[in-house]
Amino acid sequence: MVQELVSLNSLLAGQSARVGKIVGRADHVHRLEEFGIRGGTKVQMFQPGNPCIVRLAGSKFCLRADDLLRVFVRPS
Repeated sequence: MVQELVSLNSLLAGQSARVGKIVGRADHVHRLEEFGIRGGTKVQMFQPGNPCIVRLAGSKFCLRADDLLRVFVRPS
């Protein structure tokens, strides 16, 4: 059974997930992909909220959710 996608900012502190889909302008999506945030990548919520801080491969990134750029994940 495939788990449903949820918004990244719905994760709790310490919760891990895999990126399922990034929705937004192509240049914004490309920028996140340059940072390593792309489909299949495992992320962990470090500090929930808006902006939130996620951990990815030992680094932390601050992301702000808005209508122009949304990250959807599958919680693990």
